[in-house]
Amino acid sequence: MGHFGFSYMGLIFLLMLAVPNILWAKSLPKGYSQGEEKPALVALERVGQAAVTASALLFSDYNLKPWSAWSLWLIFAVFAMLLYEMWWLRYFKSDRTEASMYRPFFGIPVAGAALPVTGFFLLGVYGKVVWLMISAVIFGVGHIGIHWGHKKNLKIK
Repeated sequence: MGHFGFSYMGLIFLLMLAVPNILWAKSLPKGYSQGEEKPALVALERVGQAAVTASALLFSDYNLKPWSAWSLWLIFAVFAMLLYEMWWLRYFKSDRTEASMYRPFFGIPVAGAALPVTGFFLLGVYGKVVWLMISAVIFGVGHIGIHWGHKKNLKIK
């Protein structure tokens, strides 16, 4: 269920999520338009964002522990977040159009939405904190759903 306490690993994951998004917001893609986003997906995304942030920071179970086979979950979580950072690098080196945000990355569709959701879910598995896993699923339904809709509207395969 989780032990209350500050998680520096949760903070690192949140910074890995937030910093590129802040940079992106300062120079939106050429021709960017939010378009029609389904209110239910936006609500799920916002609730999920808040819950992921709280769950990631308020449980100390994600902090490093002595090595065991269970540590592989943390390695997988970090790998997902490193792929997310690589996805952002590809975007920032691109022509920075909206279409360049939705190109598959290593075969992963809407990778910019799917990778951080995966990373936080796996961090929850590593810490054995169901609250982060549930929060990541809620966030994922909204976030991935919104981005899938954007991709569909751009008619990208």
